[in-house]
Amino acid sequence: MASPAPRRQLTLPLVVLGLSLVLLAGAIGLTFFARDPGAPAPSAIGGPFQLVYQDGRKVTQDDFKGQPALVFFGYTHCPDVCPTTLFELSEILRKLGPAAKVRGVFVTVDPERDTPELMKTYLSSFDPRIGGLSGDRASIDAMLKTYRVYSKKIPGEGEGYTMDHSAIVYLMDRQMRFVNALPLQDQDRAAREIQRWM
Repeated sequence: MASPAPRRQLTLPLVVLGLSLVLLAGAIGLTFFARDPGAPAPSAIGGPFQLVYQDGRKVTQDDFKGQPALVFFGYTHCPDVCPTTLFELSEILRKLGPAAKVRGVFVTVDPERDTPELMKTYLSSFDPRIGGLSGDRASIDAMLKTYRVYSKKIPGEGEGYTMDHSAIVYLMDRQMRFVNALPLQDQDRAAREIQRWM
């Protein structure tokens, strides 16, 4: 006849294993089923920020909630990628129509030169729904980190320089949660993807 000691030795590990499985199942359930219907999957892209809008107002991510946002990082002295991307965004917004509730958010990677006033002047050449964000270097760097944006200063002649940077347009939902990278190469598809989150 087996002694009760080995049974007691097995009971505790089995109870711990059972509780661990229950907790794991609960965590999975909260992650995948407790989101709002239609909400994007959790993402490591995006997060809180505190910057300055092109009109001088201090803003956070909460100021952009309520409608989808197209977030793009660049700078006003950019020779080609930034103006091309902003033009493409303007064309996509034009396809959606003037009543479409969506905004573009152009965040500088060069706050030393890109003041809010300069951002406003620069963006006046594009769709009026695109606004600019600037701020001090620490605040910009914090947002670059949460959005996983690469940015590096490239020295030029004299005191001149350019900025090497990521060129992704982030589609964010109405709660400023990352949805996907916007497919700029297909403007009709991009417009349809934005409409899904309006």
